[in-house]
Amino acid sequence: MARKYELKKRAKKQEETRQKIVEAIMDLHEEVGPASTTIKGVAERAGVQRLTVYRHFPDERSMFEACGARFMEKNPPPDPSPWMQIDDPLARTRTGIGELYDYYSRTERMNANVLRDAQKMPELAAVVEPIEQTMHQYALILIEPWDVAEQDQHYLQAATVHAILFTTWQSLIREQRMDQADAVELMVRIISCLASCE
Repeated sequence: MARKYELKKRAKKQEETRQKIVEAIMDLHEEVGPASTTIKGVAERAGVQRLTVYRHFPDERSMFEACGARFMEKNPPPDPSPWMQIDDPLARTRTGIGELYDYYSRTERMNANVLRDAQKMPELAAVVEPIEQTMHQYALILIEPWDVAEQDQHYLQAATVHAILFTTWQSLIREQRMDQADAVELMVRIISCLASCE
């Protein structure tokens, strides 16, 4: 009985240590980016030895996956289910883009650092890749109520995917210094005009 208790206590302590390391990784990724995050820096931030970090995360891929999962847990992206209850195409598009842009404004530093560093880190790029599929799924939900000829569907989908990307939000808000509500309205109007083209 005592041995079982000790094993349970040890497992709990290991899980607590793991979580401290994951939080340290996440904080550093948000502050300096994955490419500049070192095992030494993670260990110092978590208050553990470098060997302990390696024991929990033997490679970059496992670190990136754990960090991504924890970040999404703390910062869940918009749930598109309620969008599907909106029949009006303009209202659905405006709601979806608005919620995604609000999400980007809350998670800008992490998104910017990860997307920047994914271009030079194949292991990180592989972890980020599913986000592209998610964007396509979001776009399909947003364009579903638009009455568009079949041959024009791919144009509308491409425009909508472009509208909801983080990099589009970043360009509109940071580079062109648009108000967020105006940025949402611009994208809605472009999609609406494209959907109405004869």
